[in-house]
Amino acid sequence: MSLAGSHAPGRIRASTVALAGGGVALAAGGAWLLRTFDPNAPGNPFPACMFYSATGWHCPGCGLTRSLHALVHGDLPRAFSMNPLLLALLALAPLLAAWHLGWRPTWLQHLARIASDPRPWVALVLVYWVARNLPWAPFTLLAPG
Repeated sequence: MSLAGSHAPGRIRASTVALAGGGVALAAGGAWLLRTFDPNAPGNPFPACMFYSATGWHCPGCGLTRSLHALVHGDLPRAFSMNPLLLALLALAPLLAAWHLGWRPTWLQHLARIASDPRPWVALVLVYWVARNLPWAPFTLLAPG
């Protein structure tokens, strides 16, 4: 019997384990860098935001490195002040990962359906990008603090 077009369970599992292992190694290396070096200090190894350097406007990723630095040091308020969208997405990540791995509660179906469509993500990033550059409250809270 031919299994053309199907995947052997062992191969899928091995590739998933390899991908997860690579992700864990990458995350551990990043956490080490962020715990060791302060992105706020002069001479740090982290690059400055090229968009902000060129325009003076905050991109959606502005403050990510400083936010992650604060996060690995356990400073949640500081991490949130640097990039609120990052913390909101990090809170959703375990739920979406569990969904992808097969945990499918009915209350999570609507969120998973929205998360699988790229249009809401593009809209969210664009709205966030504009909003964090508006010069009045409460939008000024979205800019890196």
